[in-house]
Amino acid sequence: MNPLDPAAIRTVLDALPADVRPLARGLDHLGVAVEDLDAAVVFYRDVLGLDLLYTETVESDRVEVAVFELGAGHLELLCPTGPESPVARFLQRRGPGLHHIALRTHDCASALRALEAMGIERIDAVPRPGAGGKRIGFVHPRATGGVLLELCERGEDSGA
Repeated sequence: MNPLDPAAIRTVLDALPADVRPLARGLDHLGVAVEDLDAAVVFYRDVLGLDLLYTETVESDRVEVAVFELGAGHLELLCPTGPESPVARFLQRRGPGLHHIALRTHDCASALRALEAMGIERIDAVPRPGAGGKRIGFVHPRATGGVLLELCERGEDSGA
């Protein structure tokens, strides 16, 4: 993890509008990389009994996604659509399993700017489209103790 300056962090957080704080407002979903989406759907839906909410292809990330209801959040299965997908590279390096943790944020753009101002390494400088119409941005695992962290702004959070 990057060493962080507590005084600099406090300065940035204190300057944020009240409606942007806290940056994270709870679990949005867990992202799991899978090699065979159909087989994974059968396991989570038919064996475990989770409710499948929807499937979609996220062209910008080159993944097929299956989203399940999981209490207060969701379970998101990610399957690459080709070898150039970041999830395909993840599967080659690490195999199937937990890919990322996604936390809900009220304003993804403001959260990413605040992280930048604190010197926290991000993968995304600005939000991009994610599954389910969300605006998302990733924080680099080097900044989070080894966990790929996604910040998600749902449509209802942004007024969309």
